[in-house]
Order: sequence, then C-alpha cells, then structure tokens
Amino acid sequence: MIVRVVAWLVLLWPASAFAQGFAGMGADAEGYALPQRGKVFEFPTDHAAHPDFRIEWWYLTAVLTGEDGEDYGAQWTLFRTALAPGSGEGWRDPQIWFAHAAATSATDHQHSELFARAGIGQAGVRAEPFEAWIDDWAMIGQPGEGLQSLDLTAHGDGFSYDLTLRADTPLVFHGESGFSQKSPDGQASHYYSQPNYRVTGSMSLSGKTVEVTGEGWLDREWSSQPLREDQEGWDWFSLHFEDNTKLMAYRLRGSDSDYTPGTWIEPDGTAQYIKPGEIILTPLREARVDGRDIPVDWRLEYAAKGVDLTVTALNDQAWNNTNVVYWEGPVRVSGSHAGRGYLEMTGYDPD
Repeated sequence: MIVRVVAWLVLLWPASAFAQGFAGMGADAEGYALPQRGKVFEFPTDHAAHPDFRIEWWYLTAVLTGEDGEDYGAQWTLFRTALAPGSGEGWRDPQIWFAHAAATSATDHQHSELFARAGIGQAGVRAEPFEAWIDDWAMIGQPGEGLQSLDLTAHGDGFSYDLTLRADTPLVFHGESGFSQKSPDGQASHYYSQPNYRVTGSMSLSGKTVEVTGEGWLDREWSSQPLREDQEGWDWFSLHFEDNTKLMAYRLRGSDSDYTPGTWIEPDGTAQYIKPGEIILTPLREARVDGRDIPVDWRLEYAAKGVDLTVTALNDQAWNNTNVVYWEGPVRVSGSHAGRGYLEMTGYDPD
C-alpha cells in the first residue's frame, strides 16, 4: 500500500512541488492555461474537463437526515490532474483521475479512494448529458438539464450511498463572475456552484441502511496555479441556513497573512461576493486527529449580514486518510443563523 501511494504521488506532482503551496498547488504553471478575468462560461461545455489546465474537480457534499432522526453527511469528489497540458490517445493521455467518497455520522466516518488514467475509459466527464465517473462511482445527469438533476452513487469499505439531487435555482458564480482570486498576488481559479439541491436517497454506514433527505452543494473549479507558494492549506465552509440563505467562505492560510473571501447566496440563488477580510474565522476548539490538532469548532462573523455563528463538527474524527490527507465532514450551525453544512480543512501537519 505504501509503495502504491508513493508511486501515485510521484505521478501526480513533481518532487519539487511539495514545498510550493498545499499539495503543490502553488507550483509554477508554465505551459498550462491560466484563469482569465471576464471569461464567458459556455454550458454545457464547461461542465466537462479542461485538459489544458493542471487541476480540476467536481465536488459534491450533502447534509442529510435519516429516517432514524440522525444526522449524516456524504462527500463525492472527482479530481483531474495533468502530467502535461492537453489530451492523447489511450495510455498516452497525460491526464490522471482520482476520486474520494465518504459517509459520516455522529459516531462513524468511512471513506474510500480510487485512481484511474485517462484515455482508456476508466474515468472521465461528459458534458451532455452530464456524466462524471470513475470505475462504478458515478454522478449522472438528465439530457438537457446540465447539473440541475443528478443521480449520485459511491461505495467503499463500510459504506455506500445512492442519492438523487434536484435543483431549480441558477448556478452561482464565485468571485468576479466566476474568476475566484486566491491571493493578493493574483492566483485564481474558475469557480461556480450549484448550492441548492434537494436530496433524497439511501445510505449504508457500518452495516446500517437508512433512507435520507437533505440538502446538497456541488462545486466546480479548475486552475493551474490556484495557490501562492506560501499558502499551506485552507479551511472551507459551505453553510445552509434555515431561512434558505447560504454562505460559502474560506480561509487560505499564508505564512504572513490569511486570505478570506466568500459568497452570500439568497434563497433565489442571487449571489453577492464577499471581499477578503469581510469575514472573520476564529477557531474555538481543537480535536486530536491522526496526530494533529484540528480546529473542529469555529466562530464565523460577517457583519454586513448580521452573521455571528458557531460552527460545530458533527464528528470530530471525520478524517480522510487518502493520498493527500485532510479533514472533511458535516457541521451544525447555531447563533444568529441556524443550519448545517460542510467543512473542509487541509494542510494541518502532524506534531
């Protein structure tokens, strides 16, 4: 297993990249396309892959309530990373795919990881009708509906889920009309979301199967150098409030300062960009996770909307011990707004 992981790390990132931003995302992007301000998004084409960019993902989280009254969470992420720009035939295709899936309850967290090479049909993304897949994990849309209607499946040791997602509000574009800047130096991605899914389906976790309902959030993002060299990781929040407003916010942690933009989303899908510094994120409590001190409870303040929240992990041990390790799990929200959501935290080193 260790040999396999090291081999994939060598394939995914040059050895020199590991000191250049979290997971090499601050490494030089020479030869790759870069995000541009003013891009006109083309759908459904932009739902598919962009092989001239180095890194890309299709990322779905769902906060769920079981028929047993318990809270659950589901994560499904497909990543594409390039050894070189462009595409090719068969094994000559320089694109590598990998995926993470997880299921979480208050007492359990199970996750799994898959790898694939492009060009042989094992993984990929099709724009119309939309389909993202790796082996038998799949996110499948309906003809003519883009990302508005999806069926989602994944499984691993100790868990599986089969979910249906439906949305009737428009896509949300983050940053400046989908140009999402990540530092004062200009590193950026193209970034949009569908944060308004209604979710139904079933989940099995450690031998127990339950019918579930809830809310889902899909992120689409691609870039070639999304981080500055000194940005060691991030803390990312996607929050669903009971009044049907939503909030996305993140803290990119740099050596001398943090970068904290976000997006406020009204019930009809109207989005408002939150400039860096307008949101204050303060860790409140840490948990010991895999030899690390991870901040699992937070205070989040956004004065422009009267937001003052406490965000609490459903399960402190929602740790994905994957190729690149990180914390990912559902959270509960209290304070000025009640609700729930997801939190992802990367770049926390062991003692």
